[in-house]
Amino acid sequence: MTETLILDPLVPMVALYVLAGLALFGVALAVWRRLAGWWLRALAAIAILAAVANPSVQSEDRAPLSDIVIALVDESASQRISDRPEQSATALETLSGQLARMPNTELRVVPVNDAEGDGGTELMTALSAALANEPQARIAGIVAITDGRVHDMARTPPLPAPFHTILTGQPEDWDRRLVVSNAPAFAIMGETITLTLRIEDQGAAPEAGAIVPLSISIDGDTPMSFQVPTGQDIELPLDLPHGGMNVVQFATPAVVGELTDRNNGAVVQINGVRDRLRVLLVSGEPHAGERTWRNLLKSDAAVDLVHFTILRPPEKQDGVPVDELSLIAFPTRELFLEKITDFDLIIFDRYRRRGILPNEYLDNIRNYVEEGGAVLISSGPEYGGAESIYRSPLGQILPGAPTARVFEEGFTPQVTDIGDRHPVTAGLEALYANPDGEGANWGRWFRLVDVLVPDTATTVMSGLDDRPLLTLDRVGNGRVALIASDQSWLWDRGFEGGGPQLELLRRLAHWMMKEPDLEEEALTAEPTGQTMRIIRRTIGTEIGDVTVTHPDGTETDLALNEVSPGRFETLWDAPEVGLYRLREGDVESVIALGPAAPREFEQTIATGEIVQPAVDSTRGGILNISDGDFAVRNVREGRPAAGRGWIGITPRAAFQTADVTINPLLPAWAFLMLAALLTVGAWLREGRRMG
Repeated sequence: MTETLILDPLVPMVALYVLAGLALFGVALAVWRRLAGWWLRALAAIAILAAVANPSVQSEDRAPLSDIVIALVDESASQRISDRPEQSATALETLSGQLARMPNTELRVVPVNDAEGDGGTELMTALSAALANEPQARIAGIVAITDGRVHDMARTPPLPAPFHTILTGQPEDWDRRLVVSNAPAFAIMGETITLTLRIEDQGAAPEAGAIVPLSISIDGDTPMSFQVPTGQDIELPLDLPHGGMNVVQFATPAVVGELTDRNNGAVVQINGVRDRLRVLLVSGEPHAGERTWRNLLKSDAAVDLVHFTILRPPEKQDGVPVDELSLIAFPTRELFLEKITDFDLIIFDRYRRRGILPNEYLDNIRNYVEEGGAVLISSGPEYGGAESIYRSPLGQILPGAPTARVFEEGFTPQVTDIGDRHPVTAGLEALYANPDGEGANWGRWFRLVDVLVPDTATTVMSGLDDRPLLTLDRVGNGRVALIASDQSWLWDRGFEGGGPQLELLRRLAHWMMKEPDLEEEALTAEPTGQTMRIIRRTIGTEIGDVTVTHPDGTETDLALNEVSPGRFETLWDAPEVGLYRLREGDVESVIALGPAAPREFEQTIATGEIVQPAVDSTRGGILNISDGDFAVRNVREGRPAAGRGWIGITPRAAFQTADVTINPLLPAWAFLMLAALLTVGAWLREGRRMG
């Protein structure tokens, strides 16, 4: 029970102040007039004011509340290395034991786990949530058991009590990490990029400037090994081997005694893109569809087009003087011998042999394809005749041998069964589809060159009586394609509703230039956080399980479901960050989940420097658990709350009021009677003195 003297005025405080002013004026007037009983009048005024002010005794029935100490236990990834879990458990046990011996004190344990994504250790975020759940008046102390690697100090809340840090780790701790800086997200094919990497030792490293091995692997291939010094920036020139995603892995072996090898490697993903695609278009003669290819390629800002149309063949003799011709000579030697490797794709559009390109040049084009180039033949009637380009050294690699028959009748192009699964033609029927959903609503073509397709080639579209219309093949490191018609321009003109001419030719050109998204046999993964969508594209009808090799070497077999012809997918939640290898049959790929270096392992040596400002603001302390046990003491608010081997908490003396009663100190009539007696006394004294 607690009693307190309070005022419970019978009138508003403003009225009480007015009465006090009048009383003071009356007493002052009595003093000025030198009345003998002025002091009795003053006491009477005080009695009247006391009656109006109604002094009372407030009695409270209070229930004392315990003090609360919040213990933040860091359980992030960097706290799970070496002997830090045991150290944390020891520190928490010591803290619990010390507080258990202190009366009226409770301990709240708040575990702090890794933040989502790569947010690191968000200790202050966890503290803010814990403080929001507890009355601030009961918080007597805050103790963080951590390695000090806190990544959200900017979110430090107002601290109502001393903040202390118990540091894990050992004085002799050291760690080696590999850091990759200025790694671009994409790079241009054919241009050398420079990565900067550094192997640095932290803490009490045994040797400074040591020479250590460094291995570099691209897309999981056999790693290349180098000897590099520690503590120095190393400039690494790199040429990407292919377009699309290139996964570059760097690693240095673990050393006995270092804290962890989780930061001894780094994975960088660089998307290889082509700067400008150089295309050579050779039109054998002017025709209605000649501008189809030109318009397609010129509309792509990433394509540099060189276009030649043969308007006047060498055998033409019309008597026109040479100096009056405005035509330029076809630079055959420069294009097909000296600079042929500068082109990514060569297109022959209705080209016929007229002696312009001798066999030596055509044989060089064949070598160009075998070494990685691409040739596309858009054929017309000339392909089936004696002047066909097939009847040249180039015919050895073309995916269709002409039978000399050319059909001049209408037909609707169709996607073959294997074409439904090939990325060049897959899904084309969904464009310009019939309203009833059955087949494609495409316009007809009116010319087809009959060809015989070799076993190595793939027919993805057919024409009249299921004869080959579009065939594709791989030759050596290059690619070739044959369109057995010159009528694709009818779709471009919208004849009978048109068709997906632009999309078909765009896909075809990019497949020939080895666009990764158009590979018919591919195994890829699209990561979203820790979830990856595994995609297997194939022109086959069945696939096996995909074997996923984890960063630690364990394997998981996953079955994929066919979501569309030739496309199989599944979603899989990866258990950790790192480099994963995917394999199905002869197709392999790699994918890196998470950052190049997880934030928790960028710095692993325990330190109190990061949390020092929060500790100093509350006059708290930082202790090392490696120094042994510590004590917990009570300290007064505002005094230093830490010392050698001890930390302090501030008792709050918080309570909960169960009941409140208010009783007047004296009845109002008693104050009035006292005021009356004092007033009568003042009159008597003044009257006796006057008499």
